[in-house]
Amino acid sequence: MSLIGVDIGTSTCKAALYSAGGRLIAGASRSYPTLHPAPLWAELDSRLVVSAAIDVVRELGAKAGKERVTALAFSAMGEAMTPVSADRKILGHAILMADRRGEEEIRLFAGRFDPDELYAINPNIVSPNYSLPKLLWLRRERPQLYASADRFLLFAELVPYLLGLDPVTSYSQANRTLLFDLRAQAWSDRLCREAGIDPARLPAPAPSGQVLGELGAAAAERLGLGKGTLCVLGTHDQCAAALGSGLWSAGGAACGIGTVECITPVYDGIPDLGAMRALGFNVEHHAVPGLYVSFIYNQAGSLVNWFRSTFASTERLGSESEAFERLSAEMPSEPTSLLVLPYFEPVGAPKFIQDASGLILGLRTSTSRGEILKAIMECETYFFLESLGPLRGLGIDTRRFVASGGGAKSAAWLQIKADVMGLPFERATAPEAGALGAAMIAGLGSGVFASYAEAAALYVGRGEVFEPDSLRHRIYAEKYERYKELYPRLADIL
Repeated sequence: MSLIGVDIGTSTCKAALYSAGGRLIAGASRSYPTLHPAPLWAELDSRLVVSAAIDVVRELGAKAGKERVTALAFSAMGEAMTPVSADRKILGHAILMADRRGEEEIRLFAGRFDPDELYAINPNIVSPNYSLPKLLWLRRERPQLYASADRFLLFAELVPYLLGLDPVTSYSQANRTLLFDLRAQAWSDRLCREAGIDPARLPAPAPSGQVLGELGAAAAERLGLGKGTLCVLGTHDQCAAALGSGLWSAGGAACGIGTVECITPVYDGIPDLGAMRALGFNVEHHAVPGLYVSFIYNQAGSLVNWFRSTFASTERLGSESEAFERLSAEMPSEPTSLLVLPYFEPVGAPKFIQDASGLILGLRTSTSRGEILKAIMECETYFFLESLGPLRGLGIDTRRFVASGGGAKSAAWLQIKADVMGLPFERATAPEAGALGAAMIAGLGSGVFASYAEAAALYVGRGEVFEPDSLRHRIYAEKYERYKELYPRLADIL
C-alpha cells in the first residue's frame, strides 16, 4: 500500500511515492516553460502542466510494484486559473501571479469597498497577483474566451477534473482568488456579485483531505494506477510544504527557499484582522483543520542566480548545485560589512513594493565576490527578520524554522539564517516537502492513518539543526539596525 503526492509548481511538477509506513520509494519531476507573450505577462500552457502531472504519476505508479497505490493528492501554486469547457477541455493558458494584467480592474473593484470591510471577508492585501484581477481582465480583453468557459479552475483541481472527478478546491486555494469568505468557508456572495462572477463557474470549496472519488477505469489507465485508486483533495503548495516539514500543529514556521523564499507561520485561531491588514499580512486556512497560515515572501534564489550569471558567467562550475557549493566556498567565515537591499524585483509580502530597485552598499576595490554572495544571503534574511517581529507581537509563535527547497541544501545559507535570526534552523528531512505534504493528505483522506500527528510520526523525521552562534548574532544585530535605514532613506531615489 502506498501514497502519491503531487506538487504542481510554477516551473516544475514534482511528485513522490511513499509507502504507508513512511518510506520514500521514488520521486519524479517534469518541467515546463513560463511563457511571456508580452512585457510583464507570464503564462503557463495548462496542457503542458497537466501532461507533466500525469507523467510523474505514471512514472511513480510503474515503480510502486507490490506497494499498490491507495490514494493520491495534488498540491499546487495558487492564483493561476485555467478556463475549461463543459466537456472538460482546456480552452486557454493560465495567467500566473507575477503577471501584471488586471491592475486597473482590481483597482476599480477594490474601490467599491471600505478596505477593512473587504479584508474582513477575504484577508489578502489586494493586488493584481490574485485570480480575480486576471478573470476581470479576461472578461474585458478576451470576451469570447471568457464567455465560452464553463469553469475556471486552479491546477490542484484542474487535473482531477480532467480525470473525470467533480471540480472541488481546497479552502486554502480558494482564498487565493480574492473571492472566498474566510469565516464562512464559502464563496462570498457579495464579492462575487460586485465582481460579476458567477460562483457556479468556480470549483466548490471544501476542506483539504476530502475524498473526491475513485478513479474510473479510463483515468486509472491514463495514470498507470489501479481502478478504484482514491483521489483526495489537496491544498495550496505552501500549506503542503509546511505540512511536509512537520508543521501540523500551531507554532513555528516553514521556510521554503527556492527562486522565491516563503516563510509560512502556522497558528491556531484567526488573529486581529485589523492589525494583520495594517501590517500587510494575509490569513489563509492551513491544510490542517482549525489552523491558519500567513506568507512572507521575497527574492532569494533569484538573487543567487543573478550573482552567478553576473560574477561567474564564463566559468565552468558544473551543475547548479556544484556551482553553488564552489561559489559559497569563497564566502568569508565572519559576517560581512556590506549591505544589500534585496529589492531587485518587485517586493513580496508584507511590503508589496513594486517600483524599488536593488542596492549593494559598501563596495571597495578589495571586496571579493564571496563577500557579495554572503551579503546577499545575509540581507535577504534581514527582509524576513524585519517582517517577523510584528507577527510575534500579535502572539504568532515563530521561534522554530524548518527549511526546505533547493536553498535548504546549503549548510552555509542555513547557518547564516540561524546567526541572523538568533534562532535554530532545522533542515526538512523530505527532499520535496510539498510532495510529502500532499502524500500525507492523501493518506489521511483515504484512512491510511487517523491524524496528521500519526502521519508526521511516520513521515517526518528530525533533520539537521543549525544553531546560532552568539557572537555572530550580536554582529548581525548591529548590522541589522543599519539595514533597516536603507529603504526609508533611499526610497525616493530607488
